[in-house]
Amino acid sequence: MDHVSVVVDDLPAAIAFFTELGMEVEGEMPVEGAWVDRVNGMDGVRVDIAMMRTPDGHGKLELTRFRTPALVAAEPSDAPPNTLGLRSVMFAVDDVDDTVARLRAHGGELIGEVADYGDVYRLCYLRGPAGVIVALAEQLS
Repeated sequence: MDHVSVVVDDLPAAIAFFTELGMEVEGEMPVEGAWVDRVNGMDGVRVDIAMMRTPDGHGKLELTRFRTPALVAAEPSDAPPNTLGLRSVMFAVDDVDDTVARLRAHGGELIGEVADYGDVYRLCYLRGPAGVIVALAEQLS
């Protein structure tokens, strides 16, 4: 897998959220042209993207903000974890409670509660930019 793409309405805020999670901006650029229209199956596509890289360099997240055509909202915008399709992106963190507190400052909202899976993991779901569910896992043993 090369990367996961997330369409957002506020690119700087999404970059700040995922930077707080430990990701680094690999690059930012506008993208447009006939090839983009053909790939997306739409005319007049103009987007701004930011490629984010995990600290280990193995994972990437592409944040995409459409300038044209206009964004189409998913319904419901706060789809629960059991909704069909891609629902979450999980990150390993050193301290779930600290990470939740830091991400709340960037608009992150805890979906349920932080819970321990035995004595192996401390886990939670957090709603991040564009309603994406960000799962956090802290290894306990």
